[in-house]
Amino acid sequence: MNTPLTAAEIRSYADRMLASDGAGSTAELVDLIAALEQLKSAACAVQAQAAVDFDAQRRAEQARAGVPAARQGRGIAAEIALARRESPHRGQSLLGLAKVLVAEMPHTLARLRDGALNEFRATLLARETGCLSAEQRAFVDEELCADPQALAGVGTRELVTRVRRMAAELDPAAVARRARRAEADRNVTVRPAPDTMAYLTGLMPVAQAVSVYAALVKEADARRAAGDPRSKGQLMADLLVLKVTGVTDSGDAEHAPAVPVTINLTMSDESLAGGHAPAVLSGDGVQGEVIPAEVARQLAARALDARAVVWFRRLYRNHLGRMVAMSSKQRLFSDGLADLLALQGLGICASPYCDAPIRHTDHITPADEDGATDLANGQGLCEACNHAKQAPGWRQQVVSSPRERAAVETVTPTGHHYLATAPAPPGWREPRFVKVGPGRYELIA
Repeated sequence: MNTPLTAAEIRSYADRMLASDGAGSTAELVDLIAALEQLKSAACAVQAQAAVDFDAQRRAEQARAGVPAARQGRGIAAEIALARRESPHRGQSLLGLAKVLVAEMPHTLARLRDGALNEFRATLLARETGCLSAEQRAFVDEELCADPQALAGVGTRELVTRVRRMAAELDPAAVARRARRAEADRNVTVRPAPDTMAYLTGLMPVAQAVSVYAALVKEADARRAAGDPRSKGQLMADLLVLKVTGVTDSGDAEHAPAVPVTINLTMSDESLAGGHAPAVLSGDGVQGEVIPAEVARQLAARALDARAVVWFRRLYRNHLGRMVAMSSKQRLFSDGLADLLALQGLGICASPYCDAPIRHTDHITPADEDGATDLANGQGLCEACNHAKQAPGWRQQVVSSPRERAAVETVTPTGHHYLATAPAPPGWREPRFVKVGPGRYELIA
């Protein structure tokens, strides 16, 4: 009979691996790399089974505690996410994948165990068969993954193509319905890129996407043929801004056309006057993008020179760089206090490892436990995290002192502790201490 695997055993083996110097011949090093990759896949398979077992046990505990059936399962994915140092959304995806692998795709799980697949490729197999019935999904699972040798040398793109082909043959109507539903998910998103740039991404039906791209290519080629010095990529980016905003192109080869914008720019007064402390740019689709002070000043100046609409939200702070507190006697957070909490968190959910934008403002110590409605007891959360912490057994407490950045400890129903510290605001200076005696330190400004 196999004995249960324990966390202590895993940590002990990890320590042993880290203590190794990895020395050896080139062939031995390649064997080591391959074996470690196989170990990673096996660990993912064990994590999947553990997640399913945890889900079942936690739901049983909640049922015995009298939690209504409709609310059973709340917070489980968030606990898994914290354990894996992932966002709650990622935790939900990982739990969903684990359930599919254990219940409906045993051969895919077996290939994950033996290293023929990694977690990413197993996720793709589960995703591409999501529109099929359980019986059809099991058939695809057996056809593609029952034989480990069948996956030898198969690339990720080829594997996805095989799955899609089989799904289209097994249930073309389901694939068509999935495509129609996908159209409802069309959207435009923006995310930060290095060097104060950003990625603007449009998810849309393939015919429309190709049409937009072809139109930009055609006009960019025409302008280059007419002597425009900008590169094809620069022109396509500038033309996209032109067509969406309707502003006039200046023909500047270095900069895209000026756009009337509202800038939610948080920076200290010293930085605005010529200091070096970074600023923070936030707004729709952008949360907590740190930019150099000089770039922030140029951004504002360029918009003003173009007579664009510019709005500054300045962050007022005390001499230590701490945000100025606000308080309220109300049960709910006022708009101004909610805004300040959002600025304190740079617009990002305060839960550990979560990168989602803030949607809710909530108390750390609940209001029904006499928690104050103020800056010290408030936090900005995404919707998923706010709902997760309402599940039985979740607790939170402030663990920072007034001299430090806001830090909150989250305790899950299993008794595990996770610490999240608020990001440093513009103008922040870490507290500095000087030793004044044996074991004695004093704070210096």
